[in-house]
Amino acid sequence: MKNLVRLMIVGAFVFSFAQSGYAQTSPPAAPAAPATPTDHMTKKAKAKDCSAQAKAQGLHGKEKKEFRAKCMAE
Repeated sequence: MKNLVRLMIVGAFVFSFAQSGYAQTSPPAAPAAPATPTDHMTKKAKAKDCSAQAKAQGLHGKEKKEFRAKCMAE
């Protein structure tokens, strides 16, 4: 019986210190700012330009897709 009481006291003591660590955590980072309309339009214009270049070169299918990916990365 004495061992059980001691075990409960030690458990409560350890548990009380474990909970204090949560109060010291840093707040979560702020979410990233949403894309501005100009960024979206710039990407859209870039995609349209890359598609036009691929069409001018006569690319289709996989070749066109690969070309557009490289063009958009630039």
